[in-house]
Amino acid sequence: MSQLVVMGNTRLKGEIRASGSKNSVLPILAATVMIEEPVVIKNVPELRDVQTMISILQQIGKTVAFENETVTIMPGEILVGNVPYELVRKMRASFNIIGPLAMICGWAKVGKPGGCNIGQRPVDFHLKGLEAFGFKITEEHGDVMAVIPQNFEKEIIYALPFPSVGATEQLMTTAALMEGSVVTIENAAREPEISDLQNFLNKCGAQVSGASTPTIKVTGVGKLTGAEYSVIPDRVEIGTYLLGAIATKGDIKIHGAIADHLIALLRILEEMGAGIEKSHEYLRAFWKGPLNPVRVSSEPYPGFPTDLQPIITAVLATVEGTSVLEENVFENRFGYVDELNRMGAQIKVSSSHANIRGVKKLSGAEVVAPDIRAGAALVMAGLAADGETIINNATHLFRGYERFQEKLRTLGAKITFYPDEE
Repeated sequence: MSQLVVMGNTRLKGEIRASGSKNSVLPILAATVMIEEPVVIKNVPELRDVQTMISILQQIGKTVAFENETVTIMPGEILVGNVPYELVRKMRASFNIIGPLAMICGWAKVGKPGGCNIGQRPVDFHLKGLEAFGFKITEEHGDVMAVIPQNFEKEIIYALPFPSVGATEQLMTTAALMEGSVVTIENAAREPEISDLQNFLNKCGAQVSGASTPTIKVTGVGKLTGAEYSVIPDRVEIGTYLLGAIATKGDIKIHGAIADHLIALLRILEEMGAGIEKSHEYLRAFWKGPLNPVRVSSEPYPGFPTDLQPIITAVLATVEGTSVLEENVFENRFGYVDELNRMGAQIKVSSSHANIRGVKKLSGAEVVAPDIRAGAALVMAGLAADGETIINNATHLFRGYERFQEKLRTLGAKITFYPDEE
């Protein structure tokens, strides 16, 4: 089992640059399936999930090169519609390929995805949306088969039961190539990554509008063309390091950050009494005295990001008083709480709420990271704690954070990664 050893009593201080957004680049890479010309994507983070998506593109017939944060996708001689489960099981975002692949091949067969264990995340919204578009969907032996209809309806309206980011991305991408159809997606997700995908598709000749609002309209075109595009910075990575600064009573400046993508987090940090400095070029978070307990509720964007919920919990664990955290996106996102409590935190979970009674100091301990963001929370807690913290199952972190060790060491952390022996 992989381990990350973290030395405590460390104040994170210094400057780093934001990486490209993992949650932007994955659906953009999936969309390139529908483009039969060269595509160049820049500001791509070097992450395991990105490598998995590249492997999927290569498996179905694309020629892909990844160097210096740039992915170049060239058309292959022939595309195949079957994606092996061995690749799909590694991350949920891989399922975003089923609609685009079916649009090119006429059909696609993709296994139901894996990813982080943070609760039920069925792909029903994806499939019901594709069925509303006219796709024939069948499921057998853990695989999903999607077959396009002979003709698409001229006008299609589909309302998502929940503003799912993945389903919104899947449906708007697929609809982009449904020539002759005008598709309206209602109750759409509003995350910045949705706008980034819209901008990419439109640069390739699509006609998509409404991203960042609850209603997205797509007028299908007959062909998408090659383009060069640079993805937005990773707001979850940025938020993680800003919270790390506060957890460790430090001072971090992150270049390339977009403050508008983190309004909910910045508002909460200011309510807590943390120091925040905003600029068009960077964001800075710094400790300026004792913090206040707060109430945080994770919500779809523009609410507080569920991906930052574990990390802010690690911060609040040492804030005097009682803070309350409510999780409204995933029902099993508190899987890390027992690990923080092993470090001396006093957190009680009841249904979708966590009551956090702040302690003066956490103590280093041996813990297990159940998922990407929980792993980051344990790292930040370990940096602030007394003694040494050993985080098992640490490989999760490299799915979501580019150059994680390097950036933390730049900020003064003493951490060592021990990979699996296999």
